[in-house]
Amino acid sequence: MSSDAPARPVVVAVDGSAGSDHALEWALTAARLRQAPLRIVHVRQYAMPMADGPYLPPPVEHGPDADPVTDRVRRTLEGRTDLPPLTIEAVDGAPGPDIPRLGDEAQLLVVGSRGRGGFTSLLLGSNGLACARDAACPVVVVRPGDELTEGAEPCVVLGLDALSPHEDTIGFAFAEAARRGAVLRVVCAYPGPVLVYTATGDFATSVEVDAASAAQYTELAGEQLGPFQERCPKVTVEQQILPGDAAAVLVEASQDAELVVVGRHRNRRFLGRLLGSVTNAVLLHARGAVAVVPPESR
Repeated sequence: MSSDAPARPVVVAVDGSAGSDHALEWALTAARLRQAPLRIVHVRQYAMPMADGPYLPPPVEHGPDADPVTDRVRRTLEGRTDLPPLTIEAVDGAPGPDIPRLGDEAQLLVVGSRGRGGFTSLLLGSNGLACARDAACPVVVVRPGDELTEGAEPCVVLGLDALSPHEDTIGFAFAEAARRGAVLRVVCAYPGPVLVYTATGDFATSVEVDAASAAQYTELAGEQLGPFQERCPKVTVEQQILPGDAAAVLVEASQDAELVVVGRHRNRRFLGRLLGSVTNAVLLHARGAVAVVPPESR
């Protein structure tokens, strides 16, 4: 590929909800930081056939520039001078499968955590989950109302699986921290503390075993991060090697982070195996934006 080839766009899905408003702002910043164009897309639900009945009435025909959601986006952006090159469009389709496909030619796909449909109590909507599960490029799921405290030091959190690391996930986190001038906090959890049965019939924590586990995981993390630190020497890296459940540790670390970065598994047969229990829990419970990076992402 030529070095002067146009950058792949950042793509954001909008639907007029508060969640998509936050996703749009996040995507605008991401496109500027990447010096990339931004593609803003509203996937309108087309009529679906009933399982045992006639088709629903055909949808109202819209002209290319007659969509209330994209019209609202244009009004929101009107007069702003900080915009990257962008396009705004509406397409008819099925949001569940079609929004993830927007990532096929994108460098990043940004979605809100919950759209207009579904239950307001849900922390993550079905479209956000589908994108995190199926999109070909990294996906950022943005939750509204979770802005950082003003003046807080920018921080990107990387969830590192020391026993099965994803190089694409590590590289994405380093690049994002470098773009944002943020500290990269690498969080790695190991099983523990270990309980042992004592001669008196009681359970006690094995300090020696716990310390050995911490040392092992610290060494593994250092080996995995070293090459990336050499490529990004200006990124300040903080390592947190902690005992406990990885999901709980990452959710706690997300409280003062701009972004939490986690990986996605290769197995596409089952939802749980594809996202993994840790990634799924982080998507559901982490504060703010979460990036899910697929294996072998471009």
